[in-house]
Amino acid sequence: MSFENDLFSADKPAEPLAERLRPRAVAEVVGQRHLLATGKPLALAIAAGQIHSMILWGPPGVGKTTLARLLAGTFDAEFIPLSAVFSGVKDIRAAMELAEQYQARGRKTILFVDEVHRFNKSQQDAFLPFVESGLVTFIGATTENPSFEVNAALLSRAQVYVLKALTDEELGELVQRALACFPDLSATADAIAVWTGYADGDARRMLNLIEQSAHAAHASQITGIDAAFLENALSLNARRFDKGGDAFYDQISALHKSVRGSNPDGALYWLTRMLDGGADPRYLARRIVRMAWEDIGLADPRAAQITLDAAETWERLGSPEGELALGQAVIYLAIAPKSNAGYNAYNQARGLVHKDKSRPVPEHLRNAPTKLMKELGYGKLYRYAHDEPEAYAAGETYLPEGLEGTVFYEPVPRGLEAKIAEKLRHLAELDAAWHERNR
Repeated sequence: MSFENDLFSADKPAEPLAERLRPRAVAEVVGQRHLLATGKPLALAIAAGQIHSMILWGPPGVGKTTLARLLAGTFDAEFIPLSAVFSGVKDIRAAMELAEQYQARGRKTILFVDEVHRFNKSQQDAFLPFVESGLVTFIGATTENPSFEVNAALLSRAQVYVLKALTDEELGELVQRALACFPDLSATADAIAVWTGYADGDARRMLNLIEQSAHAAHASQITGIDAAFLENALSLNARRFDKGGDAFYDQISALHKSVRGSNPDGALYWLTRMLDGGADPRYLARRIVRMAWEDIGLADPRAAQITLDAAETWERLGSPEGELALGQAVIYLAIAPKSNAGYNAYNQARGLVHKDKSRPVPEHLRNAPTKLMKELGYGKLYRYAHDEPEAYAAGETYLPEGLEGTVFYEPVPRGLEAKIAEKLRHLAELDAAWHERNR
């Protein structure tokens, strides 16, 4: 039985770029230096010539499959791949029969199970006797936490290695290797930034995008790729769909701006104008609730509750009685203290997350319900705020590495937010004092 389809190899289409750039030796692997650098766990195993069962846990496109194949070559072992998505117990049995044939010829076997977390308990249990007997060395790959997704019996027989998303520098190294495959093309620094940013640490995703970019450039008969070309040619940013109805949305805009401008008369005029014109009161109620959060926010938290109550009142009473509640809600919004601090803070955080890479959660903030997670240091240095003076862990950090000190929320000096600002200033003073003591 063969697990490699070599039929009609001469007729195969050109290999994808990601396959052409797949490392042929461990030394060519980009990233995972915490496992592969001299003196690190997998480097030591290779140097000792001792392969062991393991689970490679990490996000997509970081080299789990590649690493498993390279280890098979390094240890001169046969490589049998299975995918938990497409395989069942029958395939497991067939793989074991093949491993027995290899063993009869004096060959070792590495059994690689991709997405092992997709196998159910009985399927995972099927590997145990073969791992225990030494017939195969098991390597599983998973994007999910093995503490929860891999059976304890199998987990106890395999060392877990955590693979990390590639850094921008590591992705940049791959970009240069990729561009060498297209000697007639060049890329600007901003184009490379688009590729690495879109990849979000996933090498395969980035290489696929580079290949698409190269095909688009050839089709457009250009030799230089920049960010503007990528955005136009590949449609990386979805365009908003305009539903039309300018007059309708102009009146919504006028209502919203009247509220924001603290003009209750204007707000009431545009609300009644739209109701008179047949606008759906439910739609208006939703927009009014949004105004409370966008333009008043924490300066007056009662605004959100009043708008929600008004929406519920309309649902209970209908028209025309329920419209009175909507009218009084916009009056309240117009005269309430204004703050867009929360709105701006959310948008800034959302914008940063959208364009930024997926930064790992700091270890001290991670939950550690399992022994494995405790051994990895999860939650080790966490300080429980309720046990600290003023129930505040002064000096503690809650943002990922590289974002320390980032500020999204800056309260305004109006309404309740004026008191919130005082509280934040006091906490900042506690932080400063803690850092001074612990310098």
